[in-house]
Amino acid sequence: MSTDHSDVRIDAEDSSSTPLDRIDRRILHWLQRDGRLTNAALAKKVHISPATCHRRTQRLFAEGYVRAVRAEIAPQRVERGALVVVGVVLDRSTPESFGAFEAAVAPLPFILDCHLVAGDFDYFLKIRVRDIADFNRLHGEKLIALPGVRQTRTFFVMKEVIDNAPLDF
Repeated sequence: MSTDHSDVRIDAEDSSSTPLDRIDRRILHWLQRDGRLTNAALAKKVHISPATCHRRTQRLFAEGYVRAVRAEIAPQRVERGALVVVGVVLDRSTPESFGAFEAAVAPLPFILDCHLVAGDFDYFLKIRVRDIADFNRLHGEKLIALPGVRQTRTFFVMKEVIDNAPLDF
């Protein structure tokens, strides 16, 4: 069963955005699968003229529906084949301690994702490293030295079943 979402907005708080129609959603669908598509190829896939496609794509970027287009690097090819998820518990649950932790992790290049979560942990970090020894070094030198860290729990990913799947909307 298919539902028409012709008036769906990606960011409901941004009142300056134009509601997405069927064509906009198809453009987004194809862009997140292959950001290297030329405008002409994209227009052909969504069955509109290249000029209309370009105008719509520019609007989707300008209104923040598309945050970036970038290459997805093969981690093993650049010696970052080990994926590690780290649960972090802070010693205090205050806006100041969260702010200090977030400011400290933001510039760290080995952290791919940092998420504030509810539950047993305060944050989950997604990290790519060369191997376990590389992670052990980072853990001892960087992670446990972050402000407010009381405890970490490390999960080494054995197999990446789904990683960075496209959004379904």
